Amino acid sequence: KSMKQPLLATSTDGVGTKTEIARALGKYDTIGEDLVAMVVDDLVVCGAEPLFMTDYIAVGKVIPENIADIVAGIARGCAKANTALIGGETAEHPGLLGDDEFDIAGAATGVVDAEHQLGSHRVKAGDIIIAMPSSGFHANGYSLVRHIIKGAGIDLQANVNEFGKSAGELFLTPTQIYALDCLALIKAMPEHLHAFSHITGGGIAENTARVIPEHLTATYDRSTWSLPIEMEFTARMGGVPQADMERTWNCGIGMSAFVDPSVVDLTLRSLADRGMKAWVAGVVS
Repeated sequence: KSMKQPLLATSTDGVGTKTEIARALGKYDTIGEDLVAMVVDDLVVCGAEPLFMTDYIAVGKVIPENIADIVAGIARGCAKANTALIGGETAEHPGLLGDDEFDIAGAATGVVDAEHQLGSHRVKAGDIIIAMPSSGFHANGYSLVRHIIKGAGIDLQANVNEFGKSAGELFLTPTQIYALDCLALIKAMPEHLHAFSHITGGGIAENTARVIPEHLTATYDRSTWSLPIEMEFTARMGGVPQADMERTWNCGIGMSAFVDPSVVDLTLRSLADRGMKAWVAGVVS
């Protein structure tokens, strides 16, 4: 009732072949967070507040404790996004999937006031790009990750000295959920926040291009951040060229905000107050 012209928005997604890492390790309690992140963070880029979500879990055989772990992860992710998990479906596919094989998908619905809808129509020359750090690979590029694991003979159970954890734990780090951080920025500066870009499959360039008008260019300054150590390690183990990394992984940025220059400090302070170490990463021209 507080909105002049409420618009419903919806998003659906999965987590790709990251599920295979979870299956190989027999660890199912984090993959649900990835699912929520991929769905609600796609939804919030238009300015919509995620309201509710449903999930779909396909398995070769219902193993109750595994299903419970997956759903617990989804519920935890929904709590982080202040989104209600209102239902879902679990389907058993014997003969199609192995007993321990599974796939998950989800859909969420949100709402945004038409006059506050974000996107390329609001982006203008001079806008500053504020980058929010990723928590790792998130849930994209795992076909490449798995290819490297196989080719380099990486033992998922073995400890990696650079990280103080096993390779499996590294690759299963849950996707950062940005929804509430983005909504806080929308509330703090509704007129000066112009767009968000959720950096998923296709990397920084492809996802940023979706919110940049055809007559403008977004330029990121590579010197403002470093490639995450886990991506550096994985790329080194697989001999992956930089161009391939940038087309496949987020390379350290999970979400970009495009704001008016007058609110750069406010944006950084607002995110810092929420524990998000964002930085100025580029400009639109």
